Amino acid sequence: MTTTPDSGPRPRTSTPTARHRTRFFDHRIPSLYAGRYQLDNRQILRAVDGADRVIDATPQPFDVVEPRFSISPAGINARFPVPDAVGTYSQTLPHLNLDAPGLPWSRRLGPDHPGEVPWMALLLFQEDELPEDRDAVGTVAAGTVREYLDGQLGPGETPDLPPESLRPEEYDEHCATVLVPAALFDAIAPLPVEMGYLAHVREGGPPDATRAGDDPEPDEKELNAVVVANRFPAATGGRHVVHLVSLEGFDAYLTDSAPSEGVRLVSLTCWAFTSETDSGTGFGDVCQHLATTDGLIPRPEAELRLRVPAAAPERPTAPQREALGRMAQGAVALPQRLETGERTVAFHRGPLTAQPTHELPAPAAIRLESPGEALIYLEEYGVFDTAYAAAFTAGRVLALADDGFRSALMEFRSIARTAVRRLASHPELAGRAVSARQLTAPLACESFDRMLLDGDGTRFTRAVDRAGPDLRAGRRRSVATGVRHTPADPRALLADPGVADVLTRAAADEFTTVTTWLDRLRRLEMLGLEHLVPDGRALPPESIRFAYADPCWIRAAVDGALSIGVGHALDADLNKLATIGGPVPACAVLLHSELVPNWPRTIATAYSGSAAVEPLRTAVYGTDTQLLLYPRLIDRFELAEPPRGICFGIGDVGTIDLREISGDRIGYPKGEFPPPPPADDSRFRRFLRPGGRDVLNVHGSGDALVPALAGAHGVQRISSAQFALQLINAPQVQTFSRP
Repeated sequence: MTTTPDSGPRPRTSTPTARHRTRFFDHRIPSLYAGRYQLDNRQILRAVDGADRVIDATPQPFDVVEPRFSISPAGINARFPVPDAVGTYSQTLPHLNLDAPGLPWSRRLGPDHPGEVPWMALLLFQEDELPEDRDAVGTVAAGTVREYLDGQLGPGETPDLPPESLRPEEYDEHCATVLVPAALFDAIAPLPVEMGYLAHVREGGPPDATRAGDDPEPDEKELNAVVVANRFPAATGGRHVVHLVSLEGFDAYLTDSAPSEGVRLVSLTCWAFTSETDSGTGFGDVCQHLATTDGLIPRPEAELRLRVPAAAPERPTAPQREALGRMAQGAVALPQRLETGERTVAFHRGPLTAQPTHELPAPAAIRLESPGEALIYLEEYGVFDTAYAAAFTAGRVLALADDGFRSALMEFRSIARTAVRRLASHPELAGRAVSARQLTAPLACESFDRMLLDGDGTRFTRAVDRAGPDLRAGRRRSVATGVRHTPADPRALLADPGVADVLTRAAADEFTTVTTWLDRLRRLEMLGLEHLVPDGRALPPESIRFAYADPCWIRAAVDGALSIGVGHALDADLNKLATIGGPVPACAVLLHSELVPNWPRTIATAYSGSAAVEPLRTAVYGTDTQLLLYPRLIDRFELAEPPRGICFGIGDVGTIDLREISGDRIGYPKGEFPPPPPADDSRFRRFLRPGGRDVLNVHGSGDALVPALAGAHGVQRISSAQFALQLINAPQVQTFSRP
């Protein structure tokens, strides 16, 4: 196998079985913002003489009530990272889902700001940044709104809210507050224009095919407001706390310096999580190393096959060509000691090969009866190929070590021998349905059974009635003699499929035990990694290898397991009944990588053409080596990052995966941004604010991300929904394709 030229980590785009709509909308501006209003009614009546009389009705005040100083926990749909989570989040922007789709735009940030600017923002803090919460666990100062506005909850500037905008009962509501130092607030607070890009509305619902029209209306039940933070967790790791804060009344400090005493913000909700130290190696980095030599150039096909790399001389001799050919197939040269005591070198390999194998020559094509019969002698060079002999011995040793299999095999043969000999001695039983008891029970028991069944028991009753008089009269029972039958050859009977079925039913439990064990052997379940990969150089650390499964090697192992306790030719023939079992693997994938322990939920998918192929077996050896066996040859293999909910950030290799923002392919991948080279995360660092606090420069001065993304798409500007679409940090997938 080899990697496709565009095999770098990228979002999964294959069509899933069940598709659901996920759409993003810029905002949800209300018809009437939250606040206090008055409805004035005036009627003008015209008199008979033409004069107008104005009648003013009593003013009708009313309030549009929306959350302002706190929100209900039930109104929070999801948080990412989840509260108290532990993981590597340094490339992810935390976000919050709110059930109320219009809540971030339910009131104005200030009179000078457009309606698409929300009044709330998500701020991320590290340890030792908040003076009242040094451990970043979510400690807040709580009290009533009146105490907060009067400055009684602690130091820090409070918001400048018009008194007439507050309802009387609001003063007695409870709220939580957090003190943010001036320098910290100036460094991390988003600009008003950035706040508009850090909030959007998301819809996740049924497929569009069930709805009419090219642009169906959003499903109200599936809408959520999403607020995204503008700061990445620290790459050095540590505890972090996220606060959803109200910036209403603080808008002046978003474009100017905060007061020296800092600002005391209302914390609408908060949660904490722990980010582990970012080693600089993520899922995408690991996959990219598996697939490429330098992050861009795919590894050559030969490097992805399961074999020990060997450098060939310029003009190899015939023995060298033979050795190189066998090593190219996956064999290794190992020391061998012959039965005569001589020491030499032999070729050896396991059931997994780098190239397709050939059928065994006769007589081995029929059945192997000893490891010596399975040795392949290269007479021209005086060395052996011990692959099949080792397979035979491995199967035999495994069978001898398993008492349950050994006992079941012996019992099956014993019962089957009795049954086939009974059929050979009584030809009248052949061709009709017979029970296991008829074939295996002693002849006296069989005769007694027939006497009970003949004539609905009349024969048994007659025999019992006559027994007494005959015994007193001294009469002996006469035995009817008939035509003697010449017994048939038991081995010849085994060729009849009907006879084979009868024999397996005669010892059904034992036969099932034997065939189940042999199926496990065919799936290589009882073999250690040293049998599959005889030389560790064929599967070095951080590598993926593709291999063919040799059916002849597996059959040799099965023959070895069935060779125990064989006393004569009939036993060997009975073994053939047990060789018809489950499927034999056709190919395998071996992964020796930190993906195995660090991403245990990695999704491995194999394809033959367009159809997915389910593995016969998956297994993990040690902590970092995984085996996947497939029943037929595959031509494409994918490693996909473990699934997660939609989150926002950058990829492991320091890029954003651009997505289409127009046409009929909205959301489909468009390429990496910033484009390579270089292939490291430094190309994204230019979009961070100076100061080393990992704050995203969304739309501020200098090199801002929003204008750069707009330029990458060739448009003047992008909306907040389109911005969110670009920042989706989707699970990544690495594809390997067979040439």
